[in-house]
Amino acid sequence: MKFQSIAILAVILIFVSCQQRTSHSEKGMVKVTILYPNSDGKTFNMDYYSNKHMPMVADLMGDALKHYAIDKGIGGRTPDEPIPYLAIGYLYFDELSAYQNAFGPNAEKIVGDIPNYTNIQPVIQISEILE
Repeated sequence: MKFQSIAILAVILIFVSCQQRTSHSEKGMVKVTILYPNSDGKTFNMDYYSNKHMPMVADLMGDALKHYAIDKGIGGRTPDEPIPYLAIGYLYFDELSAYQNAFGPNAEKIVGDIPNYTNIQPVIQISEILE
């Protein structure tokens, strides 16, 4: 019986740990969305973006950045439509000032790296997470 209780407790702890690692956004957090619109002649190096640029951004942002995520566009609204965005990046912060204080001193380095992976001028949206 004692072994069963320990096993159940271990499963619960593993489940809670996994939930904490996958729950990256909470109500009230700030999400910075970086959209890379698709159009003729636009290029995007996803390997560089995901393996070099975003890890660099995460290092520069330090503890202010709580999580980041990357979407790769694979389709449009219908099978015949092109993808509207080649990629979308997300940066999550506890509050707006955390983003501003982390980005400001590093803006030149972050923006200066953009030509290494794309010829697209990104569109930035800063949002508060409501749900």
